[in-house]
Amino acid sequence: MGTAGWIVVGAAALAVIAVVVAVAVLLLGSGGSRGQAPGPEQVRRGEEIYQASCASCHGARGEGDPNWRTRNADGSFKSPPHDNSGHTWHHGDGQLFNIVKHGGQGYAGPGLASRMPGFGEQLSDQEIRAVIAFLKSFWGAEERRYQAEVSRSDPLP
Repeated sequence: MGTAGWIVVGAAALAVIAVVVAVAVLLLGSGGSRGQAPGPEQVRRGEEIYQASCASCHGARGEGDPNWRTRNADGSFKSPPHDNSGHTWHHGDGQLFNIVKHGGQGYAGPGLASRMPGFGEQLSDQEIRAVIAFLKSFWGAEERRYQAEVSRSDPLP
């Protein structure tokens, strides 16, 4: 094969690699550092942090409180699930990051209360990103695609 042939083969290989990377980013969302797809180590670290800091309210597998749509006496809602049955995947990465860091009250809406505390004093920004990467492991492909699209206009800080 001549030089021109090798150039065509190389260009085709690069195109295939670009498609594979684009699909991976689309399916995994932007749970990594500032738009990069999370790696397995980040997801594993996120799981450790989630189990230590979040599972007591949201469940070990993100199942939340069974009656999460029912209000508590103070007007707040019970802990929502983070799996496909909940609404976590409806929010962009930026909003998820800010809720974990600063608490949920700022996002509760008029007349609503949130018991979600902020973890900005306990967790670093990198650890919060890892938790978000882990949360994405609870979602199906459609939820991840939707959430990745929402995150384009609301990325991780």
